[in-house]
Amino acid sequence: MTSLLSVVLAATPDPDFDPNTVTPGVVGFLVFFLIALATLLLCLDVVRRIRRTTYRAEIKARLDAEVAARDADPSAPTTPSDKPE
Repeated sequence: MTSLLSVVLAATPDPDFDPNTVTPGVVGFLVFFLIALATLLLCLDVVRRIRRTTYRAEIKARLDAEVAARDADPSAPTTPSDKPE
């Protein structure tokens, strides 16, 4: 097994380029930029959804508190929308 590995490594030609100057180029930049943009858009969407859920929970709690206060005090004046027709 070791001899096979040494044969493969010995048969590998030396590179004609300097490994320190190889860059991903424009394609690599574009791919990285698109991944970063997609990540940013996903983060903004998640923040928007969390904020919407929080606001809905706050409004529901406020409405529940108003209903509980109205039911607890029967002498409180009712609004025109609360009066039965």
